[in-house]
Amino acid sequence: MAKQKKKKQTKRPSVAYFCMEYGLDNSFKSYAGGLGILAGDYLKGAKDHDYPMVGIGLLWGQGYVDQRIDENGKPYDCFHNYDYKFLEDTGVVVKVKVFGDEVKCKVWKLTKFGNVPLYLLDTNLPDNPHNWICRQLYGWFGEERVAQEIVLGIGGVKALRALKIKTDVYHFNEGHALFAGFELLREKMDKGMKFKKAWKKSKKEIVFTTHTPVIQGNESHPIERLIYVGANQNLTAKQLKEIGGSPFNMTVAALRMCRAANGVAQLHAETAENMWNFVKDRPKIVGITNAIHLPTWVDHNMIKAAETNRAIYATHLKNKKKLISFIKDRNGVVLDEKKLIIGFSRRAVPYKRSDLIFTNPRIIGPSLRSGKIQIVFSGKAHPNDDNGKKIVERLVAMSKKYPNSVVFLESYDMEIGALLTRGSDVWLNNPRRPKEASGTSGMKAAMNGVLNLSILDGWWPEACVHGENGWQIGDAFESKNSEELDKHDLASLYKVLKEEVLPTYYDNRRKWVAMMRNSILDTKEYFAVERMLTEYNELLYRKKK
Repeated sequence: MAKQKKKKQTKRPSVAYFCMEYGLDNSFKSYAGGLGILAGDYLKGAKDHDYPMVGIGLLWGQGYVDQRIDENGKPYDCFHNYDYKFLEDTGVVVKVKVFGDEVKCKVWKLTKFGNVPLYLLDTNLPDNPHNWICRQLYGWFGEERVAQEIVLGIGGVKALRALKIKTDVYHFNEGHALFAGFELLREKMDKGMKFKKAWKKSKKEIVFTTHTPVIQGNESHPIERLIYVGANQNLTAKQLKEIGGSPFNMTVAALRMCRAANGVAQLHAETAENMWNFVKDRPKIVGITNAIHLPTWVDHNMIKAAETNRAIYATHLKNKKKLISFIKDRNGVVLDEKKLIIGFSRRAVPYKRSDLIFTNPRIIGPSLRSGKIQIVFSGKAHPNDDNGKKIVERLVAMSKKYPNSVVFLESYDMEIGALLTRGSDVWLNNPRRPKEASGTSGMKAAMNGVLNLSILDGWWPEACVHGENGWQIGDAFESKNSEELDKHDLASLYKVLKEEVLPTYYDNRRKWVAMMRNSILDTKEYFAVERMLTEYNELLYRKKK
């Protein structure tokens, strides 16, 4: 009998994934929010599914801000020095130039949390000039931020070379990693290649993921600043302007320096395409919807209960009781397990409208005073964002106005995120469409049987079957007039909450449980990290023939 030929397997490209933050575990304070949580899940998924990938990041000595609430209900910032015993010393030190000085960057390796190798650059070394660079994640905006991004990008490429890690694709997760592209350019130009040719050749190695769907939220700098700090890698002001414009926009430059780019949900890709349509010589922004690492975020017992259609609510109630117990220990508030709990955890910025539900106390007040609706909030504002801190202050004020039904959990972290997305009954999300890029917390909630009540933004338009696996707020309405948009969405939020969510929870438990089951079964595969990895591999990493 003739031997059958084995089907030839296409080798996966080797990827270096650059990101400013990584949310791998609550014990490793190297994340601020969704960007880092996504990156951490991505590295874990790559390990689970055997993708040839390494992560490149920075070792943040003080992590991100630990935000507490004072006795007057105002947020204040705390910073702690962390000393991690689980990091492996690679013995590698690379050097980058910042403000004309040679800065040493020690390279640590982290594999403890079921992730592919994550290499972290550290400038906190004795007698190191500018050893503050890796002190605080997102601690600054100007020259200091450029210095951090020099270490991430330029230092990251140098670390890959020193570690002898073969790299086919450089994946920039947000524009923070852009200067890695400048280092690739420099390597080629130092070998005698002309600027345009080096740019064209480097472009073949770079892919880029954009996140922030608000132009003002995409980082930019005066060209003079980049040159002064030392990010330009011998590129002239004219060449820098050609890449990123003037002022120099990190996202514009990343789009012009990559061969493939994506947004993090299908709607977000459309939004980003429209937002960056003025950028010439860039690839089309395709949609690769974010996903989550199930073992990290989802109670396997909830998946099992949904698949067998047994004990779904009883299993959920265990998670709800854990959340209630945590709140009692942390805040001294005892919530009622029989009453509806709405969870809401977001970065405190205006477009996410954290306090929208409180807008009309005449409508929402009675349900809060009676405890029929209980709401648990958590989240942080950037240390330099006074508007964000005022949002937190208003949420804390609501917890004092309704002390038995509204809770604000300070010091938001991965532990609180997991408890909320498992133990709430409803997951509320009401951003101003289309400003939500993705919203992976909603995916976590959905897979835990927590029903989404959300604006049709980010990932939710791809998953929502209204009244069957969750609820939509509004009808995908958009307006440049924020007052008009808020008025429209608020009316819809109250209508759905009063006429559908509450009656189903209190009067039709059978339907509620059926919706929980649908929520889990509809999301547990498509919004799991394996699908996301496959799409990145096929749509971004593999070069088109």
